[in-house]
Amino acid sequence: MILKVSCLTILQTLQLIPVLTSTNRLKKTSGFLLFCGVLAGCKSSTPVVTKAPEPVILKLGNKSFTTDEFFQSFTKNQINGDSSRRTGLREYIDLYTNLKLKVMAAEQEGRDTTEGFREEIATYRKQLAQSYLNDKETIEHLTAEAYERLKEEVNVSHILFSVAEDAAPADTLKAYQAALDVRKQILNGTDFSTAARQFSKDPTAATNGGNLGYLTAFQVVYPIETAAYTTPVGGISTPVRSRSGYHLVKVLDKRPSRGKVQVAHILVRISPSAAASGGGNEGQKAAKARIDEAYNRLEKGEPFDMLVKEFSDDRESRNTGGVLPVFGVGQMVQPFEEAAYSLSQPGTFSKPFQSNYGWHIVRLIERQPLESFESMAATLRQKVVTDTRAEIVRQAMVRRLRKNYTVTESPDVLAKTLTMADSSLLTGKWKLPAKLDASIEKKPIVLINQQPYTANDFLATVVRRQQPRRDPTSSATVQMERLFRRFVDDKIIEQEETGLEKKYPEFRSLMNDIRDGVLLSQVMEMNVWEKSLTDSLGQRAYYEAHKEKYRYDQRAAASILVVPNDEILKQASEMLAKSPYQLRRSVEELSYATNQSALTPKQRETLFDLIVLLVKNSDYLVEVSGSADGTERDTISASRIRNVVSLLTANRIPIVRIMEKDHGKFRPGLTGTGRNDKARRVTFQLYSTSKKDVEKILNSKEPGAVKLTEGLFAKGINPYLDAVDWQPGTTTIRRDGKVALVKIDQIDPPRLKTFEEARGAVINDYQAVLEKQWLDRLKQQYPVQMNEEEVRKLAK
Repeated sequence: MILKVSCLTILQTLQLIPVLTSTNRLKKTSGFLLFCGVLAGCKSSTPVVTKAPEPVILKLGNKSFTTDEFFQSFTKNQINGDSSRRTGLREYIDLYTNLKLKVMAAEQEGRDTTEGFREEIATYRKQLAQSYLNDKETIEHLTAEAYERLKEEVNVSHILFSVAEDAAPADTLKAYQAALDVRKQILNGTDFSTAARQFSKDPTAATNGGNLGYLTAFQVVYPIETAAYTTPVGGISTPVRSRSGYHLVKVLDKRPSRGKVQVAHILVRISPSAAASGGGNEGQKAAKARIDEAYNRLEKGEPFDMLVKEFSDDRESRNTGGVLPVFGVGQMVQPFEEAAYSLSQPGTFSKPFQSNYGWHIVRLIERQPLESFESMAATLRQKVVTDTRAEIVRQAMVRRLRKNYTVTESPDVLAKTLTMADSSLLTGKWKLPAKLDASIEKKPIVLINQQPYTANDFLATVVRRQQPRRDPTSSATVQMERLFRRFVDDKIIEQEETGLEKKYPEFRSLMNDIRDGVLLSQVMEMNVWEKSLTDSLGQRAYYEAHKEKYRYDQRAAASILVVPNDEILKQASEMLAKSPYQLRRSVEELSYATNQSALTPKQRETLFDLIVLLVKNSDYLVEVSGSADGTERDTISASRIRNVVSLLTANRIPIVRIMEKDHGKFRPGLTGTGRNDKARRVTFQLYSTSKKDVEKILNSKEPGAVKLTEGLFAKGINPYLDAVDWQPGTTTIRRDGKVALVKIDQIDPPRLKTFEEARGAVINDYQAVLEKQWLDRLKQQYPVQMNEEEVRKLAK
C-alpha cells in the first residue's frame, strides 16, 4: 500500500506528512515540515543567477548537502510553519538529516525510477507549472470583471447567424454581412423577435423570439455575455463572434442581482398526452385537482414535508421534504424561477403554478445574497480558467511568452503542408501520408528559439487532434491552418514549461521537495506504517512492556443537554423521558381498494423507500398501523399489516425494529362505519433510539440552539459536567446564559486500558519504535558527518 501525497495537499499546505494510526491513518508529524513547508508562493521571479559552489553542511555516506539548500529549507519552515511549533536550528538539523536518510533509502530501492513514481511527479509538475505559465494579470482582471457582472442580471435576446469557426473567409464574411443587414433592418423599425423568428438559426427562436431570459456571469459563452453587459438597455450589439457564428444581442432589461434561493417543492406531473391535449383532458384535470388538494391542506396547516410524501411525483426530492439544491437566475425554467423569487420570507409557499414539468407548489427555505468578492474569489478564478474565458487566458499567456521567443516560420513548407488538407480532415479521418514530398520532408516548418519542428512533427499532431466537423461551412484548409497555429503556441508553452526549473529557483526547489515527499511517503509506508498496522505480535509485546502508559482517569458515564431557556428544557426533558423517541419525519402512507391486502407494485416501491431509510438509519424503529372501513371484512387490516411487515423483514429489517398497531375499523380521527377511502390505509410512524435525533427535532426551528452530548467523560472535557458533583443523579445548572441538564449514570474509577482500548495509541508509539530502529540502520549504512563550523555560522 502506498499513501499518495495529493497535489492539492502539497500545493496548499506542504506542512505535514501523514503517519498511520489505527483509528486515523493520517496523523500529523513534523517530519514533513522539512520538505513540505516550502510554498513561499508560486510566483514569477528573476531568472537563475550562477553562484559559486556552496560549502557543505552535511554528508550522508558519499552524498553532500550544501549549507545553502539546508538554510533555504530551514527558512521556509520558519516562514510557513505554525509559529507555535517552530523548531530550533539543532532540532531542525536532526529532522533534516532523518528526512534525507529516508529519501536516500527510497532512491537505493529504486523507487524514483518506477513508472508510477514518474507519472505521479509529472502530474504534480503539470499542475504546479500552471501557476508559472498562466497570465495572472488576465486571470485577475477576468475574475474581478465576473464578480462585477454577478451583481447584475440582464434580460437579453439574440439572433444567431451560423458559420463554423473554421469556415472559409468568404463564408465568414457572408454571415457577418447578413448580421449587419438584419441589424440595419431592426434599427429601421423591424421588431427584434420577428427578425429572430425569421433569420435566427437558434432552433428555440421560433417559439421564444430569441429571448434567453435573465442571465448573469458564466451562463452563456463569454462573447455573448460581454455583449449583454456592455450594450445599454434597448440597444442592439454589433455582430458578436462565437464558435457557432455571429450573434446580434439585444438588451431588454438590467436589474440588481437577486442572489440565490433554496426551495422545496411539490410536483404533480401531467402526462405528455394530457399536456398536449390541453386543459380539457381528464389527466390534466386530475393533476390540477391533486395540486389544489395539496395547496388547500397546506393552507390548513398540514406540514409541507408530509404533503410532499403524499403528493409529489419528484422521486429525487420526495424523501427529503421536496428540498432542491440552491439555484440562481437562469438555472430553472422561468415559471419556477419567478415563483421561487416571489417569496420573501422563509417558510412561505406559492400558489399552484404550471411549468412544462407539471404543477408545482414551492416553499422558500432561504435566500442567499451575493457573497463578498473575498469569499468567492477562489471559485471565480477556477471558473475563469475552465469556462469559455480559458481561451482568453491561454492567448494572453502565449502573447506574453512570445516576447521572449523567436518564432520563424517557413512560408514555402507551410504552404505545401496546408495543401495536404482534404475533406477527410472534416470527418476526423485524415491520415498521415506514408511519405512526404521531398521538398518538405526534412525541412523545418517552424523554428522556435532555434529549435526546429518539421512538417512531420506538425502533421502527427493533426492526426491526434482532428475532430469531425458537423457544420457544412467548415473548410479543411482553414482547419489545418488553425491546427498549425495551435501547434506553434503549444510548442512555445512546452519549451517554457520544460525550462521552468532553470528559470525559477523556487519552482526547482518546490519540485525537489515534492519529489522527496512522494518518496518519503512510499518508503515510510513500507518500512513503518504498514508494518505497525499488520504486526499484531509486535503491537501486543509493546503494550505488555508499557502498560502503565495507557490508563483511563476517573470517568463519568453521562449525558449533557444544553438549551437556551427553561421552556425548551421542559420540552426536551419530556421528549427524552419517552424512549424510543417519536420523530417528525414523514413516510408516505399506503391506500387500498376495498378488501385489498396484497401489495401493488406502486406500494412496494413506496415501501422500498422506507426500507432504504431504515437501512441508512440503524437507530430508527417503525410503527406500522393498519385500518379498514366499515364495509370490509374484519381481518383485512391485520392482513395489510402482515404483508407490509413481511416485505420489511424479507429485506433484512429486523422484526425487533418493527411495531404493529391494528386499528381495525376504528382508525383515529375518522367517524362513521360505512365506506371511507381514508380508512383503508396503512400508515407509518418513525421512532429513534438515539438521543441525537431528539436534538435534531429541537434544533429544527433554530439550528444549533440545543446541544446534546453523551458518553464517557474524564474531568476537564466538559465544563457543565465539571460544574456538578461527580455522583449518579440529575442536576440542572445555569452557565453562560444557558441552561444545562446533566445526568450522570455512573462513575468509572481509574484503570488500565485493555489492549483493544489502547490499540490506536499503541500503534502510534510502536511506529516511533520502528522508525527509530530503521533510522539507526540507515545511519550505519550512510554515516552522518556534520560540519560543525557551518552550523555555528548559521547559529549566529
